Amino acid sequence: MEEEKILVLDASVAVKWFNVEPFRDKALIIRNKYVNGDVDLIAPSLLFYEVANALRYNPRFGIEEVKSALTALEDLGIITYDFRGDLRDKSIEIAYRFGVTIYDASYIALAVLQNATLYTADKEVVAKTTLTSVKHISEVTP
Repeated sequence: MEEEKILVLDASVAVKWFNVEPFRDKALIIRNKYVNGDVDLIAPSLLFYEVANALRYNPRFGIEEVKSALTALEDLGIITYDFRGDLRDKSIEIAYRFGVTIYDASYIALAVLQNATLYTADKEVVAKTTLTSVKHISEVTP
């Protein structure tokens, strides 16, 4: 992450902040770099829905735990972008171009539009795209 200044926060990465699962250490590196002011984090507003949904289906999380996790995520002050205008249009184009969901395409499109890097834990998304700005979380370095 030497020259990366803006990172798009993917829900598959943010969920790892709250769950003990593979690549959690890499996800925490991203969070810590943001908290320390080394990088900026941005995301489509969809991030909060996806993280809440993932945690809701984790048997270790009840109502209060999901609420607490989402409050902690909100408190970080990550800049979010609504699905409209350029982000909407680019997301649709990317979804068709690479054969990914509109949900996944919104993260990719934001990275493209903001000249940012997207780290995701979704190997399929990385495999389907040919963009150098889309990387698997395993590539995160301290």
